[in-house]
Amino acid sequence: MTSAPSPPQRPALRLLNHISTNNIKGDLFGGVTAAVIALPMALAFGVASGAGAAAGLWGAVLVGLFAALFGGTPSLISEPTGPMTVVMTAVIASLTAADPENGLAMAFTVVMLAGVFQIVFGFLKLGRYVTQMPYTVISGFMSGIGLILIILQLGPFLGQAIPKGGVMGTLSALPQLLQNARQPEVVLALITLAILWFTPAAIKKIAPPQLIALIAGTVLSLTLLSGGAGGEEIRRIGEIASGFPQLRMPYFELSQASKMLIDAAVLGMLGCIDALLTAVVADSITRTEHDSNKELIGQGLGNIASGLFGGIAGAGATMGTVVNIQAGGRSALSGISRALILMVVILAFTGVAAQIPQAVLAGIALKVGVDIVDWGFLKRAHRISISGALIMYLVIALTVLVDLIAAVGIGVFIANILTIDKMSSLQSKSVKSISTGDGDLMLPDDEKALLDQGKGKVLLFQLNGAMIFGVAKAIGREHNAIGDVKAVVFDLTEVSHLGVTAALAVENAVEEAIEKGREVFVVGANGTTQRRLEKLGLYKKLTPDRTNLSRRDALQRSVAAIG
Repeated sequence: MTSAPSPPQRPALRLLNHISTNNIKGDLFGGVTAAVIALPMALAFGVASGAGAAAGLWGAVLVGLFAALFGGTPSLISEPTGPMTVVMTAVIASLTAADPENGLAMAFTVVMLAGVFQIVFGFLKLGRYVTQMPYTVISGFMSGIGLILIILQLGPFLGQAIPKGGVMGTLSALPQLLQNARQPEVVLALITLAILWFTPAAIKKIAPPQLIALIAGTVLSLTLLSGGAGGEEIRRIGEIASGFPQLRMPYFELSQASKMLIDAAVLGMLGCIDALLTAVVADSITRTEHDSNKELIGQGLGNIASGLFGGIAGAGATMGTVVNIQAGGRSALSGISRALILMVVILAFTGVAAQIPQAVLAGIALKVGVDIVDWGFLKRAHRISISGALIMYLVIALTVLVDLIAAVGIGVFIANILTIDKMSSLQSKSVKSISTGDGDLMLPDDEKALLDQGKGKVLLFQLNGAMIFGVAKAIGREHNAIGDVKAVVFDLTEVSHLGVTAALAVENAVEEAIEKGREVFVVGANGTTQRRLEKLGLYKKLTPDRTNLSRRDALQRSVAAIG
């Protein structure tokens, strides 16, 4: 009799992503569809970042190709995204302001460093922790990034360059931007938004609105709106270098090294969050499970390659991923084919792309910013939780007006403090002391009878569940309320986790009871709880016959001692 063959085991570490030939037609169609979506978005994000259209295009190719080859989510499409572009814009602006000659080279080095950070996160297996942030913080952060993207596109939307000073510079220059608005470009931007918003669903199935807006806006700018009012020429992308991009070696300035590292860490962390959130979306549609740590390594390799060849940073893109899956893409072959198709388009049609108006790209980028804002949660956050809503609004304000790191750090800190306070107040109810059998402790009848025999002189001090540091105050408070008793039994039978702070509180309570001459017993500790108390040296303060016994025996000895 032969046994049934065991199912194939998944290798612990697979170099390449899941590439399958079982669904070639679906993967190729998904890749083509995702490439069509990627083209206008890459152009818009490249121009918006300040690195140029070519940087956006090659970022879409290289991040997409390497993440598809080496990532951990088969159907994920990676390319420059709105959140990554916002950070990239700030990085380029600050570094070029500090060093106009070498600022862009340092910005591409930041992209490479961001990729290195992502690879390190992957090897340290931090993937599952990256997205474990309160939703109020993630929502506020993403909404803030959406608002930044909207504000930064107001200048190009009105036919002018982005004012210096980023968000605050744009807001302060808004009256001047409105006064000097160039009518033809405003019309083009408005037409772009109208196409993006009002394209019927039936037409969206045939061609993506972004591509329609790109073609329609370019044609209008070359025909009906050419020349513009007052003979002003419409601002266009301009010539894009043909051929493959040149290799750019990492470039550092010692004076900017710390800033570059911080920017890279922010860019890398944001890319991790962006990619893994998108991977979760892909899982929910395809009913599969991605490899978070491997995905981070793939994203890191993609960003290193992008930075080396003058591309902007990218991450998992929700829109491209969903479109790819809906078109039939299921394996990494779809992402690879998308990158190769996009590369051919870039190499063959850069002359056509040079005629695209910047106002059209501004309209596309502005619409992305509107989509990033979490309108659904903004509308109902205050109904779900006032404190959660306040955290979200604070994170939005800090993201837009102060700093991305400060926004996330302060938001997570406040959210965690509120969570710990809530957990501590709930867990504090599990700290109980009782000296009679009529209390609310769940005890066998014989143990309740022993407590009654103690006539109020025997106290059972019971802890239940996870004793985190916030419970230490409740332990101290409950112990301080102990009256005139002669014996105390500390029962740790139901403790699942004993934190350091809570363990020290237990130790203090035991020491104080000993100093007052009470009979003291510590029972029920096991596993990590027992090891922690041993390392604290608590058991050295008590003889083994006061720790190595059951709760019933401890109560019985306590009653006998006071008798």
